Amino acid sequence: MTEPTDAQHVQAMPDWEKRFRAPRVSLPEWAWCAPGRALFVSNATGTYELYAWDRDGGGQRQVTDRPNGTTDGVLSPDGEWIWWFSDTDGDEFGVWMRQPFGGGDDEPAAPGLEAAYSAGLAIGRDGTAVVGRSTDEDGSTIHVVRPGRPPVEIYRHRESAGVGDLSHDGTLIAVEHTEHGDAMHAAVRVVRTDGSVVAELDDTRGGTEELGIGVLGFAPVDGDTRLLVAHQRRGRWEPMLWDVASGAQTELALDLPGDVSAEWYPDGSGLLVVHSFEARSELWRYEIATGRTVRVDTPAGSVSSATARPDGTVEYLWSSAAHPPVVRSTAGGVVLEPPGMKAPASVAVEDVWVDGPGGRVHALVQRPAGAQGPLPTVFEIHGGPAWHDSDAYAAAPAAWVDHGYAVVRVNYRGSTGYGREWTDALKHRVGLIELEDIAAVRQWAVGSGLADPRRLVLTGGSWGGYLTLLGLGTQPDAWALGLAAVPIADYVTSYHDEMEALKALDRTLFGGSPDEVPERFAESSPITYVDRVRVPVYISAGVNDPRCPIRQIDNYVDRLAARDAVHEVYRYDAGHGSLVVEERIKQVRLELDFAARHLGTRAEER
Repeated sequence: MTEPTDAQHVQAMPDWEKRFRAPRVSLPEWAWCAPGRALFVSNATGTYELYAWDRDGGGQRQVTDRPNGTTDGVLSPDGEWIWWFSDTDGDEFGVWMRQPFGGGDDEPAAPGLEAAYSAGLAIGRDGTAVVGRSTDEDGSTIHVVRPGRPPVEIYRHRESAGVGDLSHDGTLIAVEHTEHGDAMHAAVRVVRTDGSVVAELDDTRGGTEELGIGVLGFAPVDGDTRLLVAHQRRGRWEPMLWDVASGAQTELALDLPGDVSAEWYPDGSGLLVVHSFEARSELWRYEIATGRTVRVDTPAGSVSSATARPDGTVEYLWSSAAHPPVVRSTAGGVVLEPPGMKAPASVAVEDVWVDGPGGRVHALVQRPAGAQGPLPTVFEIHGGPAWHDSDAYAAAPAAWVDHGYAVVRVNYRGSTGYGREWTDALKHRVGLIELEDIAAVRQWAVGSGLADPRRLVLTGGSWGGYLTLLGLGTQPDAWALGLAAVPIADYVTSYHDEMEALKALDRTLFGGSPDEVPERFAESSPITYVDRVRVPVYISAGVNDPRCPIRQIDNYVDRLAARDAVHEVYRYDAGHGSLVVEERIKQVRLELDFAARHLGTRAEER
C-alpha cells in the first residue's frame, strides 16, 4: 500500500488541528541601533522558540531549542546579542542567558545573579543591563549589570516591583513598584544607576481611591528627560508625558473611548497610539508638537502588538476571530511570512450586550455557520483576571465551533478595556462577582434560543479555570460540564505555594492574607464548594506551574475522588500551559472527547 504524502496528510487533517499546527510568527522586535536585525517568536518546529532575522540579508535562524520552548527574549540595542530567559520546564524560575546574534554558544548574561523570577529587563546602548528579579526570600530586587563587572543591587523591597525602562543615554532607570501595598496600582520611581532617587510619580497617595501609573518608555533622544507613562486619572488608561527633571506633566488630548496606550516614534516627534475599545483595537499617530492625531489605517479586528520603524512606517500584528494573524506594514504587504501551511479561517464573532448586576456586560459569540439554536454551548472564560477577550484569532474557540458548539466569551467585571471601575470591581468578593456577570450572559444565551440549557459547558484556563471550578460549586444547577485548565482550586494552599508577586496580588484582591481575612478566602475558594459539584469535571495541570501550583489542585481532586464524583485529571510536564504544539493539541482533543462522552455530542469535526 502506498504511504500518504505530506500534502495528503495535511489535507486529511481536521481544520481545528491545522489552526494549532500552522506556523505563526510574532511581531519582530528590532534593534534600536541596528534596525536591520530583529528577533521574533515562532512555532515553526512545533515548539515556540526564538528566531533571529537579518532583515537586510534575509537570513533567519533558530536561536533557542528547548523541550518546553522559549518565548522570553530581548535583542540588545546594537543588535549584537540576544538575551533569553532560561527556566526549568516552564517553572518561570531561572536566569538570563545570551547568545551572539550571528550564532554561537550561550553564556550567562548576568554572571553573579542567582536564579529568580524575572521582573523586567532593560539593556543600554553601552551594554549595561538593568535586571529585575523576584524571589520568595528577597522580595523584589533590581541590579545594574555592566560588562565585565559584578552585578550591583540598586533596589530592594518586599512588595512587588520591576524594571520599567532605561533612558536612551543610560543614566536613568524607571522602576514600577507597589511599596504602598496595592499590587493592582503601581507607582513609578526614577533613579540613577547608583540607585539615588530623581523623581517619583505616585497616584495612590492622598486620594480616596488608588490609581495606577505604568511605564511606557523614555524618550528615544539623549538628554531628553521625558518619560512616557500611562495613568488612570480619568477612569481609564491614558498616556502622559512626564519630565522627570522638571516634574512637568503633560496629559494628552486624545478623544478616544476605552483604554489608550502608546510608544515613541524613533525620532521622538510623535507617539504610536494603540486604542482598545469594546474588544477591538486601532492605531493612531499623535504629533507631540501640535497635538494632532492621525489614524493609522488597519483592518477591523485586533492589533495585538505594533511598532514604529525608523522610516516612519508602522508594523503590526493583526488578526480577527475569522482571520489568522499576519504581520503587516503601513508600507503595504506582509512583513514576515511564516513557512508551511496556512491556518484555516473561522467564523466571525457577534457582539452581545447584557444587563448585569454591575452594568452592561459585553460578550463575544461564535456559532457554526448557518446553525440554529438551541446549541450545545461553551462558555470559555478568559484568564487574568486583568485581561479581556477580543475580536482576535483563537484556535481553541474555533475548535469548539468546528464540532458544532456555540462559543460565548464574557468580559466580566475585572476585565480590561472597559474602564478602571470595571477592572477594579472584583475586590473582596473575588470570583463571585465575575460569576454574577457570567450568569447574566448565560441567562441571555438560554433565553435567546442560542444555548441548550441541558448542554452548557463552563471552561477556562488559569483565572478562567478558577472561575470554572468556583462556578461548578456555587452554581451547581447551571452547568452540564466543567473543563478547567491550570486552575486555582484550593485558594489558601495556592496562596502559600505560588510565586511571591502573586501573593501580593492576592492580598490586594482580598484585602489581606489568608491569616488576616480567612472568611474571604474561604468564600472565594472552589474547594469550599467541591462537595456541591454535580457534573463531570475535567482538570488539566502543569506539574511545574508557579502560578497555580499542583499541590492545591491535588487537594481538590482528592475531595472529588473521596465521594466518587465523575472527574478526570491530566497532568503534564510543563508550567502554566505549554509551548509545545502537539501537547496543546492533545489537551484540546482530551477536552473535546470528554465533552462528547458526557454530553452526547460528536467527538470529531464534521
